[in-house]
Amino acid sequence: MRAAELFVRCLENEGVEYIFGIPGEENLDLMDALIDSPIHFITVRHEQGAAFMADVYGRLTGRPGVCLGTLGPGATNLITGVADANLDRAPVVAIAGQGSTHRLHKESHQIVDLVNLFAPISKYATSVREPEVIPEVVRKAFKEATLEKPGASFIELPENIAAAEVAELAPLRVQNPRTPWPPEDRLAEAAALIAQAERPMVLAGNGVIRAQAAAALDAFAATLNIPVAKTFMAKGVIPRDHPLSLGTAGLSGNDLIACGFERADLVICVGYDMVEYHPERWHRNPEQPVIHIGQQPAEVDAHYPVAVGVVGDLNAALHGLIRRLTARPENWASGLNQAIQQENREYAEDNGFPLKPQKILWDLRQVLAPEDILISDVGAHKMWIARMWQAQAPNTCLISNGFAAMGIGVPGALAAKLVHPERRVLTITGDAGFLMNSQELETALRLGLAFVVLIWNDSAYGLIKWHQDKRFGRETEIRFNNPDFVQYAESFGARGYRVESAAQLIPVLDEALHCGTVAVIDCPVDYAQNMQLTERLAALQCPV
Repeated sequence: MRAAELFVRCLENEGVEYIFGIPGEENLDLMDALIDSPIHFITVRHEQGAAFMADVYGRLTGRPGVCLGTLGPGATNLITGVADANLDRAPVVAIAGQGSTHRLHKESHQIVDLVNLFAPISKYATSVREPEVIPEVVRKAFKEATLEKPGASFIELPENIAAAEVAELAPLRVQNPRTPWPPEDRLAEAAALIAQAERPMVLAGNGVIRAQAAAALDAFAATLNIPVAKTFMAKGVIPRDHPLSLGTAGLSGNDLIACGFERADLVICVGYDMVEYHPERWHRNPEQPVIHIGQQPAEVDAHYPVAVGVVGDLNAALHGLIRRLTARPENWASGLNQAIQQENREYAEDNGFPLKPQKILWDLRQVLAPEDILISDVGAHKMWIARMWQAQAPNTCLISNGFAAMGIGVPGALAAKLVHPERRVLTITGDAGFLMNSQELETALRLGLAFVVLIWNDSAYGLIKWHQDKRFGRETEIRFNNPDFVQYAESFGARGYRVESAAQLIPVLDEALHCGTVAVIDCPVDYAQNMQLTERLAALQCPV
């Protein structure tokens, strides 16, 4: 058999459903081998879109998403999405064709050192130099991608290796180590520290979702009456309207959630990754003890001094603590919870136009079901979503935050709909982020998928304007012009809608979500709210 056929058999052995990518000259043999495979190759319009699709697939399923490019520019176009997956802890295996090994030692057309390019943004990067090692390379790539903390693997497959004949070899058996049980002595130490605290709180991170430990966290909080804050990437680990929810941590300035951190006398970090929200921003009191509960030891950082580290299975750790502790008589942060809930409702009846971010998110929550999926692109809208979107379940609000890469919205929505065809999927994107990968509308329509793209239109790089206004009181070089987004969508064969009043938003959303195809909604947004929020938070008086 050809080495490419062996490679595809190994991918099948790993349970690969989809490969997102673009055919090229140097991956011809691999593409030909896929013809007889049950793996569905999805031809995209840009390799960055392919990597983002693999990224979101990995986050939603816990299994590696796979993307493919050819050598040179095809491979380098994968880099942004691969880096995003690696920092957002999404399992991804990226594959790239390469020129023949006979010319890799010298200056040659389209040849760059791909392994060294991908090594800093992946957990494992290698080149296949002998056909016989393919089963080991593929197995290791998938194993590394899924081990805690998950991330990206990269495989370079030179064209002459892919075309070479190889003996009949079998893929290696899929084996992944089990997460160890947390040590009893550490559980006892953590329980003692929690019992002594008068105002403990939890900071839950994306690791809770990866470990499928949301139910255990909910039980821990409810049984012991301990309030819970979430990072951007942990939205939904307990419902936003839960009486113990303290909202989302992640803004750099003062906020209601900052009041919780200031008042707490113990922070219990569960599944928390430092890349999500640096402790320098929330751990400002060096005397405030921190308990680290994770499936890996804590990262070393001067602002993250761990009093007790509990390393092991999160579900086992949380239930182990429940057994050792008794419930507190009351939720010390109930006033903070009420203030957050009140703020969420503040703009429910606002009829201003362009629409305020708070109003858009309130109306959208009325339309989407609890299990429907919101994909956030990156921009000013991301900060509003992270702060105010009331996620009701894990993995129903996906935010790129470790790498924070613009352009993930449309390809991310496509992948989410492939994973969950039974759910409604919507992406919120800015006008800038939308045009970075809007070409993937064609991919979605070709696949017969249906999801909604809600564009917050301000004809500017709104998040950068916000930062410029805060720091300098003036803006520079952030304005641009947009196409007619309705006509643009219709040129692809999608549905196009434009919101022209606050009263139109819910009817337009409802129609778009039920139209049975891809829909693009142009929604003007009032980003004057950005600086108003900054001023409001600067004057914030803590309710607890």
